Amino acid sequence: MPASVPPPTPGPPLWEAVRGLRLHVDGLELQTLERPTKMGVRLTTVVRLRGAGHEGVGEDVTYDPFSHAALQGWDGLPEVRGDWTTESFSAIFDSVSLFPAPPVHDVDERYRRWAFESAALDLALRQSGTDWATAVGREVGPLTFVSSRGVGDPPEAATIDDLRRRSPGLGMKLDLGREWDAASIAALAATGAATTVDLKGLYRGTPVDAPIDAELYALLVDGLPDAWFEDPFVDDDTRPVLAPHAGRLTWDVPLHDVADLDALPFAPSAVNLKPSRIGSLRELSAFYEACRERGIGTYSGGQTELGPGRGQAQLLAATYHPGGPNDLAPMPFNDVDLPSELPSSPLALAVSPTGFRLAGDE
Repeated sequence: MPASVPPPTPGPPLWEAVRGLRLHVDGLELQTLERPTKMGVRLTTVVRLRGAGHEGVGEDVTYDPFSHAALQGWDGLPEVRGDWTTESFSAIFDSVSLFPAPPVHDVDERYRRWAFESAALDLALRQSGTDWATAVGREVGPLTFVSSRGVGDPPEAATIDDLRRRSPGLGMKLDLGREWDAASIAALAATGAATTVDLKGLYRGTPVDAPIDAELYALLVDGLPDAWFEDPFVDDDTRPVLAPHAGRLTWDVPLHDVADLDALPFAPSAVNLKPSRIGSLRELSAFYEACRERGIGTYSGGQTELGPGRGQAQLLAATYHPGGPNDLAPMPFNDVDLPSELPSSPLALAVSPTGFRLAGDE
């Protein structure tokens, strides 16, 4: 069995801790970031909210590159200038679109909303001179992380070994590909690195679509007995294979609201709570509370962030589920060329003395 994933740590609910924070916004700036990564050129947009001599930042991780340019030239965003609480600022986005035309994917609206909400939280804390841990009444622990850097299809044991030489003990989250077979699964098992296999079973018509094959699923669950399996496709063919291993299944893509927990084909033992996929602080807090009450293990993942969004996701994970298999390796893990040494897990985060961000993130 894989290592257990604990539920969120006990403590004050996130939303109750931050909803009443006050902020004043004088202006908004949008900055597009671009960077080559192992998976290609990545674009994101940093949202900068300014007011009273301070700046709050968030990051829009929408994957459609054209949507970032369209945002820069659009004058249809809702008015954000004025005096707010974190709660009233969040309410701005309850019934508006943040895209000039319908986005490529519905979840893109959540990605963009998260950028504005996290920027508002950062600004509110900075204007009040408050640090993150004090605001939420919790400790920030060392962050356990894994890497989802591509290592070939099928996974190349030599590439994995090289990564683990640079970052000793590194765990891997691996995306199922079309070339996996019994031999490659056995070679992967021998590395001891497979923490999570993302089956990508809920994607359709995307570059990351993965095969849905009951026989392949059987090879995986038998050949990688210490791994978690994320987002399987469950139908009459795969259910008999997956059901005996339901306690090793986790979920990511279908989770946007707490009600989605009850719609899963198996009661979850663990879930991947990506803040940007959920979209709002209020709903993220509700997920944390629901998982804590139900004893559901939690971890988180990144979205190939290029700016402050990565540190914000790491900060949330280190606060609410520091010991899970968080797919939040530091950004150098995604670089085309790797440095000779990489950070090791667990990672001690340097947190900014005020605001919702890591020290040095702009």
